[in-house]
Amino acid sequence: MSMVTELKARFAALEVREQQYLRIAAWALGLLLVWWIAVQPAWRTLARTPTELDQVEQDLQQMQAQAAEARDLRAVPPVSTAQAQEALQAATLRLGALAQLNVNNGRAVLTLKGVESEALQAWLSEARHAARARPVQAQLQRGASGYLGSITLDLPGAAP
Repeated sequence: MSMVTELKARFAALEVREQQYLRIAAWALGLLLVWWIAVQPAWRTLARTPTELDQVEQDLQQMQAQAAEARDLRAVPPVSTAQAQEALQAATLRLGALAQLNVNNGRAVLTLKGVESEALQAWLSEARHAARARPVQAQLQRGASGYLGSITLDLPGAAP
């Protein structure tokens, strides 16, 4: 006798009330499985969607702002290497004794010794806008007194 035939025989031998309980239990188990497998994951996805869409929208706006900034930077007339060096020197002087700038062969290396994030951000912004310098390498660590490390920049007009 096969297993299915045996189960059918056992089910038929049960009282009507017991058969009804088994049917209800089977339906409940089936509904529970449908909930766990199909409904609950979709429900969670729908619940997370508005938050994820907001994040994607913010990311898109940030990328569009960066693209606009890149277009603006391309439209600005180039500066000479000497002008770029002067702009970087002026920006570095505002950082005081916490930073040292070395310029050699069209590259500038800024060495930091505890510069706060706001000051570093302002310096980088001035390096991009006034000096048209491109950061190509950064080795930074966040310390208790600020950022430590170095940033290497390519100056405009220098061979890549």
